[in-house]
Amino acid sequence: MPILISISLFTLLDFVILFSIGSQIGLLTTLLLVLGTGFAGLHLIRKEGVSTLARARQRMQVGELPSSELFTGAALIFGGALLMAPGFLSDALGLACLIPSARQLLFKALTWLGLKTVVGKQQGPHASSTHSYTSEERVDEAFKDANSQDASSAYQEGPIEGDFISRDEPSRRR
Repeated sequence: MPILISISLFTLLDFVILFSIGSQIGLLTTLLLVLGTGFAGLHLIRKEGVSTLARARQRMQVGELPSSELFTGAALIFGGALLMAPGFLSDALGLACLIPSARQLLFKALTWLGLKTVVGKQQGPHASSTHSYTSEERVDEAFKDANSQDASSAYQEGPIEGDFISRDEPSRRR
């Protein structure tokens, strides 16, 4: 819900700025600026998108994960969408997504906010003890609480027997 309210307020503010500036500089000039930023954004997206795709393919051939290229691609798509929207505020934010140095600042800010959110969730108000359990310790604790005979026999080491069907092979009737 807060995201929807933020988007609505951003759009409203964008149109207020567009109409305010448009009344000062005129309708034709405003339309030319809005169309010009849209075409410039498309040109920059094509140019930057092709180079980003080439870098991502190169990193994948080496065997590396192209995480920065994935973020760059997402920023280019977001920036292009903002440039296509009519308004000076959205155009400014869209151009900021297309400029490499501004994109790096945006990436650092999002990384910091993401890390802060993850740490906040791990050390939230529901964390009652300081000991963090591994998955095996959680399973052992669950078995201690259950009936001792039934629970301990359910936890086995070694292979689990069962049947499987391979989707690559045609099914056989028995």
